[in-house]
Amino acid sequence: MAGFVVKEDIEKVRDMANLYDIVSDDVTLKSSGSQYTGLCPFHDEKTPSFFVNPSNGFWHCFGCGKSGDVFDYVQEREGVDFREALEIVADRYHYELHYEDRSTGKRKPNAGVTRSRLLEACAEAQKFFVSQLTSKDALKARQLLDGRKFQRADCERFGCGYAPRGGSELVRYLSSKGFTIDEMVGAGLARMGTNGPYDYFRGRVTWPIRDTTGRTLGFGARKLFDDDRIGAKYINTPDTKLYHKNQVLYGIDMAKESIRKTHQIVIVEGYTDVMACHLSGVTTAVATCGTAFGEEHAKIARRLIADEKLGGLHLVGPMRRSRIVFTFDGDSAGQKAALHAFGLDGQFLTQAFVAVAHDGLDPCDLRIQDGEDAVRSLIADARPLYDFVIDTVVDRFDTQYAAGKVGAERAVAPIIAQIRDVSLQHQYTRQTAGHIGVPIDDLNAAVIRERARLGVRDEDIYAQPPQRQPMSQRQAQLDAAQRYAVARSNAENQHYWRVDDTVFMTEQQFMGVVVQIPRAFDPTQFGNITERCFLTPVFRSLFQALEVAGGLPAPDAQMTQSAWVGSLVQAAGPELAPVVQELAAMPLPLSVDPQAADAAQEGVAPLRSPSQQEASYARQLLVNLLDADCMRRIAQIRSRMKMLPEGDEKFRLLGEISRIEQNRKQIQDFVFNSSVR
Repeated sequence: MAGFVVKEDIEKVRDMANLYDIVSDDVTLKSSGSQYTGLCPFHDEKTPSFFVNPSNGFWHCFGCGKSGDVFDYVQEREGVDFREALEIVADRYHYELHYEDRSTGKRKPNAGVTRSRLLEACAEAQKFFVSQLTSKDALKARQLLDGRKFQRADCERFGCGYAPRGGSELVRYLSSKGFTIDEMVGAGLARMGTNGPYDYFRGRVTWPIRDTTGRTLGFGARKLFDDDRIGAKYINTPDTKLYHKNQVLYGIDMAKESIRKTHQIVIVEGYTDVMACHLSGVTTAVATCGTAFGEEHAKIARRLIADEKLGGLHLVGPMRRSRIVFTFDGDSAGQKAALHAFGLDGQFLTQAFVAVAHDGLDPCDLRIQDGEDAVRSLIADARPLYDFVIDTVVDRFDTQYAAGKVGAERAVAPIIAQIRDVSLQHQYTRQTAGHIGVPIDDLNAAVIRERARLGVRDEDIYAQPPQRQPMSQRQAQLDAAQRYAVARSNAENQHYWRVDDTVFMTEQQFMGVVVQIPRAFDPTQFGNITERCFLTPVFRSLFQALEVAGGLPAPDAQMTQSAWVGSLVQAAGPELAPVVQELAAMPLPLSVDPQAADAAQEGVAPLRSPSQQEASYARQLLVNLLDADCMRRIAQIRSRMKMLPEGDEKFRLLGEISRIEQNRKQIQDFVFNSSVR
């Protein structure tokens, strides 16, 4: 596929793409009128500042400042260039792209290893591994899976496969499909040896590791034969352009929807444990891939679960919802993994629970021995992580003796000290002191010393988070104070101009309506607006860009909301484009309009007529700008008059002031007459 993609195809794919669908693969989005909000996938946050406006096809994060359209989102998420992002979106909607030069029908030899080709190679490898599971060579693989009570249909559901022992079967297969050695090595499927390329996975059961959209990024594989040259029981795809072990979770594609519905995620330690949990009805189970559960995994979990709020209080303690359950083994390795989890942020940990079966059985073995009911009970009866870790440390000591009490106190103090929320730390200090049988003051002093030594910062996980967006679908009307609060919030959270005053807020809201609801303005009155009406340089420049784009769209113009915003982005140029994108995703201080909300759910929509409230708000903003311009002009003229002697020029300027005052009255009459119609 040599050459450039034709421009018409880019626009067709843009119109096809539903920004809500694509973003919701990674982020749990909550409706906020004609927009959606969620936790930003590009920086770690606990309070949503990421806004998506599907009707105009733009998104913006008021936390990190990133913004753009659907292609920008995919570029940022996947770490690819524009062309690869376009190909990814086109492939999702089954649209065949056309290229200006298609003489050979193949990629140029120097095209390089692209992300889309690596994805295709992994998809083909998965087909190959699955086909090999029924071969004669795969008898041991089938015996292993059958021994864990997985039927053939179960293996098909979870994508189980087999990598042949020969060493080059996959390389030959992929070569026959047109893949280059560089692409195979780049996807982590092959390696280069002294005698040429060879299969990375050999003589092992395989599981596909996918992203939230179901695309195969890599594989996990279990050892079957004693003569395997790789001694490790499990191996995974090495880090590639697609696969990063600290950012992937096996089973996330299957568990995603259940996680969103139940606000629970279950972290297990193996691929067969994921299978056992899902087959037992615990459909929120996922597994890390060759690494401990870390902060990057926590970010994925947090974005899918979303935070719980009730009455303005940020509830993150042990509730019926929003639970992260770890199924650590009961042995020392499991206890070590639980201690490792203490490195995660305090807010996440208060939602974390630990499930340990009797005799330290993992979910797969528990299902084999005690049945599926036992697996469900294991997860339902999980204990808070803090309790599990503290009790595990204390129970190593015989606290009926003085030496045991002292040992337990010294061992547990550094653990309690790592609890960042001070209130929780005090509660666990009291609780643990009673468990050990030592004075509270003694243990508290030890915890304080350890807290200072470790440099643990205090947190208040139950504090009310800052409110960036006070709107909700339940609001019927916003009063003047609420409108001002939203406008003030928008002014504080934007990234293109740092000033806090009423003039700026008015100009910002005006431009926000221009971008999002251009037909809310009366065309005749809008014609009175000039760049002189704007004091803020960025909005003055943006108004000039609006004029370059041809002004407001004609009443009979047939165009989509996305095309309108796109025309402004193009006219604005690279310097102002981020401003337009931010304004396109900025929440307006208006009540929810059912028409806008319905359009948002459908994705990119045509330009719509405004609601009565939207038209009224636009009219007031327009009048405020015109009135402010009149006042500034009068002030300038009066300043000039002070410098002039009595005479004709001063008399002429006085007449000009009179005409401007008359114009101000006409502007105010326009608002009054419009409101009574």
